[in-house]
Amino acid sequence: MAPSSSSSASPVTAIRSAVDRELAAFCADHRAQVLAIGEELAPAMDALEAMIAGGKRLRPTFLYWGWRGAGGAAEDDRVARAGAALEFLQACALIHDDVIDNSDTRRGLPATHKRLAALHADHGWSGDADEFGQGAAVLIGDLCLAWSDEMFQASGFPLPTLRDARPPFDAMRTEVMAGQYLDTLEQVRGTASREAALRVMRYKAAKYTVERPLHVGAALAGRLDGLGAVYTAYGMPLGVAFQLRDDVLGVFGDPGTTGKPAGDDLREGKRTLIVAETLARAQASEGERFRSLLGAPGLSAESVAWMCSLIERSGALDACEKMIEGYAEEAVTALESPELDDAARGPLRELVVAATARTH
Repeated sequence: MAPSSSSSASPVTAIRSAVDRELAAFCADHRAQVLAIGEELAPAMDALEAMIAGGKRLRPTFLYWGWRGAGGAAEDDRVARAGAALEFLQACALIHDDVIDNSDTRRGLPATHKRLAALHADHGWSGDADEFGQGAAVLIGDLCLAWSDEMFQASGFPLPTLRDARPPFDAMRTEVMAGQYLDTLEQVRGTASREAALRVMRYKAAKYTVERPLHVGAALAGRLDGLGAVYTAYGMPLGVAFQLRDDVLGVFGDPGTTGKPAGDDLREGKRTLIVAETLARAQASEGERFRSLLGAPGLSAESVAWMCSLIERSGALDACEKMIEGYAEEAVTALESPELDDAARGPLRELVVAATARTH
């Protein structure tokens, strides 16, 4: 079945059900292939499918509306399959990210490496359970990366069209890995500068989540040359605003919504822009205390509460909220381009609101 063409559908629901169906069909087919190798692989497939089953489907959504903004048809199974391929890339990124950060949870469930470590412990296998879980998770993430490419190539578009779409698709994968490395580097360098935080956001989030999916959609419709700059002008500020909102929620978000404990980013020591703004604005003594607590093992609830208070008192939270608003306005302005098909203008405007909402 093709994406919904209902005028009442939200920008996300217009494509989500079709993407979910494509993912379910792909996983069912490939599960049989994997289990034919060995039944022992079933827990690994269970973990992979659990990761694929969740998420907001933002990247397929932006690919779809990039396609529609370039004049692509409302209903096309090939677009759903191409968009679904991006979900395997996202699963790879999240699984590996959780290993790097040693996160306990993802979307309110055990992170993949924790899930596999528990499997090891439950069976009383030899060796270290955590090391097994981390190694197994890396392999599952690698499998997701391979399947992303396989699914994209098998989406059904003619080979010349796929060739045209490969540059932004390939750039998307390169940029997110580079952004992840820069993010990891910032954690150990501990610079927490605004410039470094923004660079990570551009490559790990803005290009990966918004700009490149839009570019892939435009390329599949044969209009990347005409719309590439428009989608960059929209996608880059929106992507930064989206990540900045995510960073704010990583400190102040409701665990029931985010799936992670309140203040989790502070416990993990993430050098986000909200952290950089806090350190730039705080008095020297408070800034030093904040820096010493950031990512400290066994960080107490009282210390997290004090850090949150400093973020607010220093004006860093207000500054980030103003930046989110400014970036969102910049993205909306880009939608005035006459190059953009009217069918996508309203939905892309709605996505600005959805991506920067205080509860996403």
